[in-house]
Amino acid sequence: MRRVAAVVCLLVLAGCAAPAAQPNLRDGWQWPEDPPTDRIGFESGVWWNESIDVNQSDGLSAAERRAFVARTSARVERLRGLEFTATVPVEVISRAEYRNRSVFAGDRSAAYHSWRNQVWEAALVVGEDRNATDAFAALYGGAVQGYYSPRNDRIVVVSDADEPVLDRATLAHELLHALQDQHFGFTGATLRDVALAHDGLTEGDARYVETLYEERCAANRSEWRCVPRPAPSAGGGGGAPVNQGLFTYIYQPYADGPQFVHRLRECGGWAAVNAAYDDRPVSTEQTIHPDAYPAETPTRIRPTDRSSDGWSRFDLQQHAERLGETGVFTMLWYQRYVDRGALTQRDGAYSPYDYSHPASTGWAGDRLVPYRSGSGADARYGYVWTLRWDSSADAAQFASAYRTVLTEQLGAETVRTGVYRVPSGPFADAFRVERRGDTVVVTNAPTVDALSRVRAPAE
Repeated sequence: MRRVAAVVCLLVLAGCAAPAAQPNLRDGWQWPEDPPTDRIGFESGVWWNESIDVNQSDGLSAAERRAFVARTSARVERLRGLEFTATVPVEVISRAEYRNRSVFAGDRSAAYHSWRNQVWEAALVVGEDRNATDAFAALYGGAVQGYYSPRNDRIVVVSDADEPVLDRATLAHELLHALQDQHFGFTGATLRDVALAHDGLTEGDARYVETLYEERCAANRSEWRCVPRPAPSAGGGGGAPVNQGLFTYIYQPYADGPQFVHRLRECGGWAAVNAAYDDRPVSTEQTIHPDAYPAETPTRIRPTDRSSDGWSRFDLQQHAERLGETGVFTMLWYQRYVDRGALTQRDGAYSPYDYSHPASTGWAGDRLVPYRSGSGADARYGYVWTLRWDSSADAAQFASAYRTVLTEQLGAETVRTGVYRVPSGPFADAFRVERRGDTVVVTNAPTVDALSRVRAPAE
């Protein structure tokens, strides 16, 4: 939904509150002696502008790690204007150890994996030749540089070097997540689009601060000299190939989030960013298009079940899924309807990637419902994806783009008006594409005859 003309400022301030050049003199304390109480820019006995003796060429000693983490924490405080309320432990592990620890699949049921497969098959990203859970495991196993665990209040940095080292940008990013947890907490979400929107704020905030940190390192001023970043390692990847569609989808908060946070800060300083944690974005539309935040919210869609003859919907989380504007854009990009190079064509100081396209920008809401018939090895699967658009013209544009993907990218044959059959490949199935006004409904089934049993066509 794209109706608001400009960013709605949460707060209007005279300017951004930055820490003073020198801390205030209080309690009889004199700079640069250590203060009697903790304060912004001072952590674990280290000031933000202190020199530290750290050499990572042969790994990090315990003393070097403590000094590195302490000064980075102090600098993150100074940039963000928030004080750590507790010291955050930092652990460095190898990528091999991270993969061994990873429990991405967890103890999920076979039914859950089938449900997830249908979601990503509907997005035309993971076909029937691969399990979506395995695709995600390969993605995270090779791409994750570090993470903050709210459950354990701990940062884990993944190092690709033979002797584990710390990357200053990754460390600053994850420390910002710890700072978020201490001040605002994290919230859960049942819909993927909402979860990704929340990440647009949290990851955007962290990536924004990481960028500010690196800008100061590049300036190489005496008060902000930085520990050199380790050289990239050729052994960072490995494992199964990464699905670029899944990567593009999960990367959206990192791509659009920093600009979203920058716009908030321009509008009302860090106080406006802080206030956003009490009113988090609710769709990726709002982080792709900051002018949609916070006024424009997705249209609520309640799909009607019109299945028959043994077909039934299965919503393991008691809801229909929502892929959001990011899901629509990712599908069009992955299937090459959108030029692959278009993702990088954006004029933004903090977000050079552009997740908007005329065929996805008019998104107003969607609901995806997987269906199945039978059980076990004999089970057959399908789905119904209902998408609402800002206007009939937007809906027509998306429907046209989707049909083009089916016929030109997937090789679909036109069976009759609105009905298509992809004869081979990982997305080999039957599809029905219906548009009425501002709504498009995509029905998928293993065969053309099964389409009407998954969802009876509109009269």
